[in-house]
Amino acid sequence: MRLLISNDDGYFAPGLACLAEHLSRVADVVVVAPERDRSGASNSLTLDRPLKLRRAASGFYYVNGTPTDCVHLAVTGMLDYQPDMVISGINAGANMGDDTIYSGTVAAATEGFLLGIPSLAVSLVGKELRHYETAARVASELVQRFAAQQTRQPWLLNVNVPDVPYDELQGREVTRLGKRHKAEPVIKALNPSGETVYWVGPAGRAQDAGEGTDFNALLQQRVSVTPLQIDLTQFAQMAAVKDWMGQP
Repeated sequence: MRLLISNDDGYFAPGLACLAEHLSRVADVVVVAPERDRSGASNSLTLDRPLKLRRAASGFYYVNGTPTDCVHLAVTGMLDYQPDMVISGINAGANMGDDTIYSGTVAAATEGFLLGIPSLAVSLVGKELRHYETAARVASELVQRFAAQQTRQPWLLNVNVPDVPYDELQGREVTRLGKRHKAEPVIKALNPSGETVYWVGPAGRAQDAGEGTDFNALLQQRVSVTPLQIDLTQFAQMAAVKDWMGQP
């Protein structure tokens, strides 16, 4: 298998190095990642300037753009073949519930999916972030499962792994996205020049964390695997909107 690996934490991130090391044992790996931390970049593409592709001493390629830029550039211009899978991660922190809308980790995988390639976004969930090896082993298992049991259509899977030793995992669970409470307010501060600046506040706590959600799986120390889709159409509201607009 030939894998394209990316992330949103930057080409120097420990999670990326751990993921690449493990996956290189089971497949041919190319790494193309942002030159700096682009967490929260979502699915943005850089359209106002050209992108530069460079290679680090580690052998990883890096791009002065977003996670989406990295995957798009690699698949549509850099590589002379289409990867069998795109793997994004290992993110330093959760990407569950509403996080997926903002996540650059999920966005890199989404770009692969939009280009017709099965894709995984992998995140390590915890405060200390000590067990990247656990998440890397889970990712490697999923890649090998895909190699053995290929699907008829590309999947976009969002994988969250508890920050525990591998032997302490309590299994894997296919989940749905939970939901967070409203985000905390922005934090107002003064910069050294005396100007008022604002920091985006922390994400809200879990609101919908019941059985079957990604939040609940992680509370039980289980790996959460959530299939994602791109179509944002709210079909249940189409009739109501037609009525509101006076459309028969």
